[in-house]
Amino acid sequence: MEKIGTYLEAMRAAPPLVQNITNYVAMNVVANVMLAAGASPAMVHAREEAAEFAGIASALTVNIGTLDPEWAAAMEEAAQVMNAAGKPWVLDPVAVFATGFRRQAVARLVALKPTVIRGNASEIMAVAGAEAAGQGADAGDAVEAAEEAARGLAKQTGGVVAVTGEVDFVTDGARAYRVDNGHAVMPKVTALGCSLTGVVGAFVAGQPALEGTVAALAYYGLAGERAGARTDGPGSFAVAFLDELHGMTPEGLSAGARVRAA
Repeated sequence: MEKIGTYLEAMRAAPPLVQNITNYVAMNVVANVMLAAGASPAMVHAREEAAEFAGIASALTVNIGTLDPEWAAAMEEAAQVMNAAGKPWVLDPVAVFATGFRRQAVARLVALKPTVIRGNASEIMAVAGAEAAGQGADAGDAVEAAEEAARGLAKQTGGVVAVTGEVDFVTDGARAYRVDNGHAVMPKVTALGCSLTGVVGAFVAGQPALEGTVAALAYYGLAGERAGARTDGPGSFAVAFLDELHGMTPEGLSAGARVRAA
């Protein structure tokens, strides 16, 4: 994972069209974050067009934050299109442990073999069938507690699993990395986790899933560090974060990324 900035450079050189079926709370933030990063976001979730649009998208992200039956069906149909075309899609199982409806929807999506599953420790543990201590959309478990579950889930799906938290853990079931970049204010800004899923989708469009996911997490965390160093609270941080995402250079990312093999 040397020269991580090359993944940012490649993503920006051919900005991917990323379809995001994400939640109401996050849509505007996700779109702004992805534009700042250099990708082209599209918020297309209606069942009548989600699968058709997936046919022209470079990647798909699925976030179950404000799930309903029609959205769940649209997610599955769009994911099937991506699979058939050999294009990547990313699953964000928000608060999967909270209700039976969410667990059932995520089980169907996991069966469709996501390219990447990205969630907090409690979400990943719940998806893997382990006991989880999350509350709402917040993790109640440490990243370290989810590492074994993440490895097993990656082997089950044949994809990449990213457990995000204070130190991120990313694995394809065989190889694994830890990403130390990030800032304590990031969880205090609405939808930054959801937006990270969109950025992961942009980085894995046309790039290796494991390396692209690691690069996306390092890029995101480093932008957070830089924003946190010059702001005093979550409001000013949100604005500075967009600026740092936009202003990050490939060289700056390579120099500032803190990634190590796990």
